[in-house]
Amino acid sequence: MLSDKFTQIVSRNVLVTPGNPQPEPEQSSRSDDTIRAIKAYMIQHQLHPGDQLPTEATLCAQLGVSRSSVREALRRLEALDIVTVQQGRGSFVGEMTLQPLMETLFLKNALDPSGGKRTLSDITQTRIALDLGVSSSIVAAMAGTSNPQLHDIVARMLEKTAQGQLFPDEDIAFHQGLLAYLENDLISQLVGSIWFVHQTLFSNLDSQSATAHDELMETARSHGEMLHAAETGDFVGYIAAVHRHYAPLQNLISQALGS
Repeated sequence: MLSDKFTQIVSRNVLVTPGNPQPEPEQSSRSDDTIRAIKAYMIQHQLHPGDQLPTEATLCAQLGVSRSSVREALRRLEALDIVTVQQGRGSFVGEMTLQPLMETLFLKNALDPSGGKRTLSDITQTRIALDLGVSSSIVAAMAGTSNPQLHDIVARMLEKTAQGQLFPDEDIAFHQGLLAYLENDLISQLVGSIWFVHQTLFSNLDSQSATAHDELMETARSHGEMLHAAETGDFVGYIAAVHRHYAPLQNLISQALGS
């Protein structure tokens, strides 16, 4: 049997569709109902990012709600990047990026009593889980391929590390290059968003010490190992390289948490 808490969560987040009636008024505010109805409208009319929504007056008539409810719903949907409101032009389906997720993670970091170190640890574990989760698909897709551009990126990582520099641009370019083989925009967006937050928080760590330099060099080398394993179809080797990729970073975070 489903728990009461689970049922409440589902009732708050489920979409309103013809086969899925609106929840009882006491379970949901009018604004929440309007939000669900607008989402359902997008689905039923197969709208895409950039498509224009009906006017406020039309939405009021079709949904049977007040203009204030529609405006509040549009305002909240805009905050989630689901809707874009353009003054004088109307409302449009938004790009639905993961910007709200990034803002939430930054706020979580700001409220972190460990100064962001615990948040960075959590995000690192999330990155590891994502990389391991797509590992078999990446190896299967890349086996037998040749990727000189990715090899050049790894070479730049090694060169920058030898000069005592970080390599954020090369790092994201490398990972997005691997993910491109999956042709999955959502995974690419998710990884990119989490990576951006990760790099921002990582800049707060002491990455200039001799120990940190050695750790970062190991991280740079592991990118090359991941690429070689993927191109040769070595799934076990790829998994091992992913773990080597994150081990130095986990060591730096552990040291920061222990300080």
